[in-house]
Parts: sequence; structure tokens; C-alpha cells
Amino acid sequence: MITAFSHDIQDKDNKRCLAFLLLFSFLLFFTGMIFTAALTKSAKTMLLSHDETIASSLLSQGVPKQIVATALTEKGHSAEGADLLLKMGLTQNQKTEFLPLLSQFQNRARTLTLLSAFFLSLLLLAAASLFLHRRERLYECACTVMESYRKGDYAKHLPQTYEGGVYRMFSAIDGLATMLQAQKETAQNSKEFLKDMISNISHQLKTPLAALSLYQEIMENEPDQPAVIEEFAFKTGLALKRMEDLLLSLLKISRLDTGSIVFEKENCRLSELVSHALNDLYTRAARERKQLIVEGNADTKLICDPAWTAEALANLVKNALDHTQADGSIRIAWDASPAAVRIHVTDNGDGIAPEDIPHIFKRFYRSKSSQDTQGAGLGLSLAKSIIEGQNGVLSVHSIPHTETEFTLLFPV
Repeated sequence: MITAFSHDIQDKDNKRCLAFLLLFSFLLFFTGMIFTAALTKSAKTMLLSHDETIASSLLSQGVPKQIVATALTEKGHSAEGADLLLKMGLTQNQKTEFLPLLSQFQNRARTLTLLSAFFLSLLLLAAASLFLHRRERLYECACTVMESYRKGDYAKHLPQTYEGGVYRMFSAIDGLATMLQAQKETAQNSKEFLKDMISNISHQLKTPLAALSLYQEIMENEPDQPAVIEEFAFKTGLALKRMEDLLLSLLKISRLDTGSIVFEKENCRLSELVSHALNDLYTRAARERKQLIVEGNADTKLICDPAWTAEALANLVKNALDHTQADGSIRIAWDASPAAVRIHVTDNGDGIAPEDIPHIFKRFYRSKSSQDTQGAGLGLSLAKSIIEGQNGVLSVHSIPHTETEFTLLFPV
């Protein structure tokens, strides 16, 4: 309770309200003191006037001054005196209006009481009205800002210039609005990404689907030509393989983006990892008259997810095969230092133009010089996501028409 009260008095308006209540209490006490002093003075005046009237009446009737003084200062009372007052009608049941001095005192007391109550009530009402007016303005401002939040406009902010419960609540609401804004931006970015992704997928699938349709038509029109059937069956297989690779790459990238993939790192030999990555590529390299050269210490080890790292390395080698002419070579080498392990994939192919370097890791990006090569433009993007997902770095250096080198760096 004490903690809650200490938080409440940090509010600026609550501080002012508390200060006013303390001031009002002091003013009420001070007014009571003045009221008491005024009534005491009035009663004193009336009693002296009453005593003066009695003394004057007795003296005019020849009563000695000594007896009059004794009568006025005597504190005791007797039955004869009470009986005399009773016969005069001066009892406790006597109406106030028939007692002039008491009636005058009552009127003065009533007037002072009403004036004091009116003044203090007016002051309290003014302070309460001011407090409620300030709170109403604050709440109206908060409602306006929150209405803009509801409409999706997060440019305005709730007032948080002071301490206190209300402003802590405003701060919490502002934090919630910031989170909603971030979620809205994320959703918008996801929507744009999905739109671009669908557009790119449609574009990438359009070519193999058109080819498949054409191949089917040709095979239907040439049912008696085994050579034609065989040729276009082979081409159909290639188109289907291209579509399969595209969809598998998109699935892997989506899983990486959503964080549904957990890299299971282990201490593995680099030579075994490279051998696994190149296992299915030696046949393609031989068919295309290209050479795969592997160099590195067989005992070098790397802490990584071997399956995914081999996938990334295989994508880099496939990219090198795509851009290397016949009789060219792709060199896969590695080295280790106390700080990091590096894997280099170097080819002596076409190279990458300087203006393409900043974009080659973007999804579906195809440079003007590589429009006639196979692939959907996802391999490098997937490789980068895999390497960076394991806290590694993937970089590229290229000399056009000379060589291109991709470097995978894993900090130790």
C-alpha cells in the first residue's frame, strides 16, 4: 500500500491535488480559529452589555454599588434566584427570539458560519473543477492519439513528460503501439515479399511449363519417331528437374526465413564435408569437360552443421560450373588459423561485373551476362542464408573474364 501511494504522488496532478488538500486543511483550521475568536469576542461584548444594563438599572433604583458589584461577580446561585427566573419565564425552554442578546449572538454565529462555509465550498469546488478539467483534457488527448493508433497512424505519441500511474499507463500503451507498428511493418514487408516471391516463382515456372507443353505436343505429333520421343523425353526430364530444384530451393529458403531450421553443429573433418558436397558434381564436371580441384589439410576440422554447410558449398560449386567454360577448372581449398577457418571456391570462368557484385546474393537475381545460363538465381542466396545462419560470413571477389573467388569464413 505504501509503495502504491508513493507511486501515486509522483503524478504531477496528484501532487497538486495533495498540496491543495493540505492547504485547504490548514485554511479550514485557520478559519475555525478565526470563527471561534470572533464568536468569543461577540459573546464577550453581549455579556458586558448585559451586565452594564443590569448595573445601570440597579443603581438607578438606589441599590448600593457594593451590592451591585457583588451581584455581578458572584459565581454561586440559589434556589430563590432560580425561582425568580422561573417566574419571569427565563427557562431552558424559552424561545431564542424572546431573548434579545441570545438571538443577536445566534444571528452573528449563523452569518459567520454561512460565510465561512460558502467561501471554503467555493474554493474546494474551484480546485476540483480545475483538477477534473485538466484530467479531461489529458484523457481527450489520449483518446485522440489512441484513435489514430486504431486507424494505423503511429506518428503521434501519448504524453509521458511526468511520473505517476497515468503516465506509466500511457508509456505502456505507447510501447504496445510501437510493437503493433513493428508488426504492421513486418506484415507489410512479408506481404510485399510474398507478392514478389509469387511473381518470381511464376516467372521461373513459366519457361519450363511452356517447354513441357511444347515437348508434349511434339511427342504426341510424332508417336512413330523413337528418336524424337527419346530426345524430348530427355528434355522433359531436364525441365522437370529444373522445376524440382526451384521448388526445393524455395522450400529451404522459406524454412530458413521462418527460423524453423535448427543447425545441429558438430566437429567434422573439412575433407569429408567437401567430398560430400562434391559427390554428385563430379559427373557433371566430367560431362562438361571441367575439372574440380580439391586442396587442403585432411586433418582440418570445422564446427558446423555438415549437411547444410555441404549444401551451401555445393551451391557455390554449381554456380562456378554454370559460369565456367569447357576445359576450365574450379578449385576448392581451405585453410585454418587460430581465429577462423576459411573455405575458398575459385573458378577461372567469366567473372562477375563490378555492378553485379552488390546484387548477386539477392533472390532470383540474374545478371545480364548470365541470362543464357541455367539456374533460377536462388543458389547463392540460399548459400548465404545457410552460412550466416551459422554465424559465418560469405564474401566474393571477382576479376571479370579472369576468375571469381567465393570465401566462406567461420570464426573459431
